[in-house]
Amino acid sequence: MSAGDRQVVIVTGAGRGLGRAHALEFADRGAAVVVNDLGASLDGTGHEPGPAEQVAEEVRARGGLALVNGDDISEPEGAQRLLAATLDAFGRVDVLVNNAGILRDRTLVNMTIEEWDAVIKVHLRGTFAPMSAVAKHWRELSKAGEQVDGRIINTTSSSGIYGNPGQGNYGAAKAGIASLTIIASRELARYGITVNAIAPAALTRMTEGLRTDRPEIPEGQFDPGAPENVSPLVAWLASPAAADVTGRVFNIRGGHVSVAEGWIAGPGVEEERRLTVEDLDGILPDLLAQARPNAVMNGKVPQEATR
Repeated sequence: MSAGDRQVVIVTGAGRGLGRAHALEFADRGAAVVVNDLGASLDGTGHEPGPAEQVAEEVRARGGLALVNGDDISEPEGAQRLLAATLDAFGRVDVLVNNAGILRDRTLVNMTIEEWDAVIKVHLRGTFAPMSAVAKHWRELSKAGEQVDGRIINTTSSSGIYGNPGQGNYGAAKAGIASLTIIASRELARYGITVNAIAPAALTRMTEGLRTDRPEIPEGQFDPGAPENVSPLVAWLASPAAADVTGRVFNIRGGHVSVAEGWIAGPGVEEERRLTVEDLDGILPDLLAQARPNAVMNGKVPQEATR
């Protein structure tokens, strides 16, 4: 099945939630979509092909082309098979959307090493491995003289870039994804590849249990928590309008979108000598008083959080 002039898009974790919404958004834009999903449970166990197959049917019903892929993309071999299947089916790949994820929430003092490793593997390795496979492919094309317009769109989280108690494993993985996004954007620009990330907030099976006070949205009214609100940003980052946008992280929820600003060197002093502990006694309290507090989960510093 030839993609023709259609954009060819890989979406990992596309069987449900945000991934499904992304796949359908691209379908509405006429894309050829590779629906990658293991069909695992929320904690990453099990394997059910049904959700990915259902999304593929929905993609086709909306006018897109679809390929179902059930490879474990946290393994390098699985990520390579995903790329190979895409190239076999459509002849090329234009966009990689890394979305797959699981949750095993626990506080630091209660978390097991197995819970830590499982979440880091699916989120962080599951982003790195497909990025590596696709980036190497695009680099080869670029070195062969072809013009590359590759787009990588990763999924980080406010839990990672701002911090959320009880999600040390998930937050660490998501913070790593944000940092990997920035670094990869600088490494891959020479090959015609952009790398960006979104920090979405949406009501999915991963988040529905995190709050019990969510208001009921009457039918027909705008639902800020709908996953479909996030997907236009993903499609925009894959569009010609975003050809020069790279190394950025975007917050997105409902009708709100903002550019996340990462770590910066804040207030400081500089001396042409080694600073002593006694020096720091006099310096650091003043610097801390000048520095903005860390942002809370909505991305704002505490005095701005309710604005």
